[in-house]
Amino acid sequence: MNNIWILANASETATSGISSEPANGTEQTTSTVAQDPGAAAPAEQPPAKKPGLFGSPIFMIAIMAVAMYFLLFRGPRKKQKEHTQMVQKLQKNDRIRTIGGIIGTVIEVKDDEIVLKVDESNNTKIRIAPSAIGTNLSSTKE
Repeated sequence: MNNIWILANASETATSGISSEPANGTEQTTSTVAQDPGAAAPAEQPPAKKPGLFGSPIFMIAIMAVAMYFLLFRGPRKKQKEHTQMVQKLQKNDRIRTIGGIIGTVIEVKDDEIVLKVDESNNTKIRIAPSAIGTNLSSTKE
C-alpha cells in the first residue's frame, strides 16, 4: 500500500478536494476533485449483489442435513441390514463368534434363539439370541 489518502480542506472560500501523496516521499500526480457547494450530493452506489445459490444459508443447511443423514442414519441401517442377512443365512455346522467373544458351532437355528456347541469333549451347548452373533467364521474363510 503505497498511497496515503488525505482529505484536504483549504478555506471556506476556496474549493475543497481530495489529493493523494505517496507514503514513501516520491512524487506522484495529485488529483483534485472540485466540489461546488451548491451541487447535489453524488449519486448513491447500487445495492450490493445478492449471494448466489451456493452462498445462501439455506443451501448450507441443506448440505448439512444431507451429511447428517448419511452419517447418523444410513450407516447404522446398512450394518443392521447386513447383520440380519448374515443371521438368516446361518446353517447347521457353521462356526460363529459372538459379540462377547465365544466361538462355537451352530447346532440349531430358530427364529428367536440359536443353539451353539462350544465344547466338543463335554458336549457343552449354549442358547444365544440372534443379535448376539458377531461374525460368521465359516463364511469369512471361503
